[in-house]
Amino acid sequence: MTDSKPSGSQHAFQAEVAQLLDLVVHSLYTDKEIFIRELISNASDALEKLRYLTLTEKEILEPERALEIRIHADDAAGTFIIQDSGIGMTHDEAVVNLGTIAHSGSREFLKQVAEQKAGGAELIGQFGVGFYSAFMVASEVIVESRSWHPESAGIVWTSTGEGSYAIEEKPGLERGTKITLKLKDSEQEYAKAERIQRLIHRYSSFVAFPIFVNNEKTSTVQALWSKSPAEISEDQYTEFYRFVAGRADEPFYRLHFNADAPLSIHSILFVPGENIERFGMERAKPGVSLYCKKVLIQQHADKLLPEYLRFVQGVVDSEDLPLNISRESMQDSALMNKLRRLLAKRIIKLLKEEADKDAKRYAEFFQKFGMFIKEGVTSDRDHSKELAELLRFASSMGEDEEQVSLAQYVSNIKEGQKAIYYISGPSRKIIESGPYLEVMAKHGYEVLFCYDGMDDFVMTSLREYEGKPLVSADSSELELPEDKAAREEAMPEKEAGDLARWLKDILGNKISDVKTSKRLSSSPAMLVNPNAMFTTGMQRILQAANQQSLGASGMILEINPAHHILQRLNTLREKGQPDELAKIVTEQLLDNAMISAGLLVDQRQLVERTMQLLERALEEEGKKE
Repeated sequence: MTDSKPSGSQHAFQAEVAQLLDLVVHSLYTDKEIFIRELISNASDALEKLRYLTLTEKEILEPERALEIRIHADDAAGTFIIQDSGIGMTHDEAVVNLGTIAHSGSREFLKQVAEQKAGGAELIGQFGVGFYSAFMVASEVIVESRSWHPESAGIVWTSTGEGSYAIEEKPGLERGTKITLKLKDSEQEYAKAERIQRLIHRYSSFVAFPIFVNNEKTSTVQALWSKSPAEISEDQYTEFYRFVAGRADEPFYRLHFNADAPLSIHSILFVPGENIERFGMERAKPGVSLYCKKVLIQQHADKLLPEYLRFVQGVVDSEDLPLNISRESMQDSALMNKLRRLLAKRIIKLLKEEADKDAKRYAEFFQKFGMFIKEGVTSDRDHSKELAELLRFASSMGEDEEQVSLAQYVSNIKEGQKAIYYISGPSRKIIESGPYLEVMAKHGYEVLFCYDGMDDFVMTSLREYEGKPLVSADSSELELPEDKAAREEAMPEKEAGDLARWLKDILGNKISDVKTSKRLSSSPAMLVNPNAMFTTGMQRILQAANQQSLGASGMILEINPAHHILQRLNTLREKGQPDELAKIVTEQLLDNAMISAGLLVDQRQLVERTMQLLERALEEEGKKE
């Protein structure tokens, strides 16, 4: 094949190139460094095309030449040079491919392959504009190229990107394409080999062909997601994880996942060995990067997975992403949402499978990463039910280290039990020493222990599981069978009601109300919440945020009419005379109830009141003597 154009010809760019080129250089790409990704992508495509042609063509120029990409960064000359040994271009092809913006040679080539009903070529380019990103950093671009056709002549194409280009023949060229960028004074950083190596590592680590920078081979990694899991060893997976995550630990779980719809997806995702946020470090960046045909589109892609899955590390690659023309972002937000839901669903499925397979190991995972699952329950309406199955809690029926799921709780639920019960507190010891489990224990009801401040939000967000409402044990609306034994020892109901009103008068606006309790047996009093959606745990969080007691003004004090302290207080009430001791004891009951609920109290007043009670006790002992 020979060229039909004479050498030394001058051409004007087609398709209003002056305006389009200005758009490419100044508006299309957000980062100038992207030009390296684009030029390497083009070089990779040229090599892939030649690899395909070696299977279909008998005569190819320089068939023995290695398929590779060579980059030369010349700091002294201020130039960046990239050369491939790929398919090359004829004079006419250069005019079409380089002289017409948005004409994609790769797309045309794939069309030809499809028409021949042949496959095997994996090409990166889509829009035919990546080459022009070179003008973001170069004052002049020189392209030397020679086609794979044995009889073809070499050409040199030159342009400053200002509306025209020159093209002429050049003898003695090797097969392939060499692009020289004369860098602008402000862009000399791209003439430094170290800078180029870092950008290749970031954008083009998975290119299938060897890349050399100043004759030194760049370390690249196999795109394992394009291989069958059966071909990959555990060591390869671990090495790949460490490369993409930039970490030294080993992955906890792994998912090698492919799908055909709604997009063609190839992915490898990892749960890391450790959660860095657990140690008080800053909020983790999204850990999954988006690729298109092994070329980075977006590192730490923030829209690829829901926010609560930011701990997941890995790669998602799709060959038919509807990218915008600069290949930096997705055009179709609806399709991106479908992709995000699909990936989230598959990760949740993985965790469910791992939990069923090895509960002990999953418990270790939940200890490290449970905070993210809880975050998902409260934020992801599409998957909240599936995420709820991944929750684990300590239980009143289990040992310290045991964890139960909501499904396990429901499977063991007592006949006639109407709800799933939980209680929040800083530790098992504090919860068990409080008053909220008394009647639960008597009736044999299991109670989930919520140690994490976020658990209350999780429970109120879920509201129910498998038709059973989630009810906090400190709720005033808790419906439980009455403790009949305690009731027999209690004062008459009318007296108890009168006592409750008397105590409310003493406490005033420190409490919302005082009521008699049907669930206390050994404790004199406890605080309950009239609002089932605002638990004691939530109030503790608010107090911690304010670093001070917010009191109990919105809560109800439930009293035990069978307890001797309340009976003695009732005796004081029946005397009909206000007594300072009754006021001190009543306020102490409230503070004790607040402490049992894990709420902050005014320590100064608590100490003063304790001293007064000690003095009263000593006075009574003195009278006996």
